[in-house]
Amino acid sequence: MDASHYKAFTGKGRRRRHQQMSEINVTPFVDVMLVLLIVFMVTAPLLTVGVPLELPNTKAATVQGNDEPLVISVDGEGRLYLEDIEIQLDNLVPKLRAVTGAKQDQRIFVRGDANVAYGRVLTVMGEIHDAGFTHVAMVSAGPGKKKPATDKDSNK
Repeated sequence: MDASHYKAFTGKGRRRRHQQMSEINVTPFVDVMLVLLIVFMVTAPLLTVGVPLELPNTKAATVQGNDEPLVISVDGEGRLYLEDIEIQLDNLVPKLRAVTGAKQDQRIFVRGDANVAYGRVLTVMGEIHDAGFTHVAMVSAGPGKKKPATDKDSNK
């Protein structure tokens, strides 16, 4: 047997045939990113405050802050909500103290429907202020926001 036949059995020729693939397969990465994009597109609208209100218009500037404020809403029928859970006015201060850990400088936003009596919103703000919370602000639709047409407007 000569040396050329011996080379065929040593495996030296196989190294050239099985080279490592240096390409990155991005298909699984793209699939995962598309699934995450769809999940975020579906869940993003659900992250807003759950009580639908018709907020009044104003020209006031936006209040800036670093922490996430608590949101108290008063709907058109005068019902009171802490975030999106309906509560009674008598339970508002104890719930606020429990949620904030009695932290008096917690930012609290009060959202009042444009159709609710002004006195109801002031009563809620008074309860919050009397409890010692110092950073209370009202939320409005903001400048330039159009008020949606209601059945009352269309009958005029």
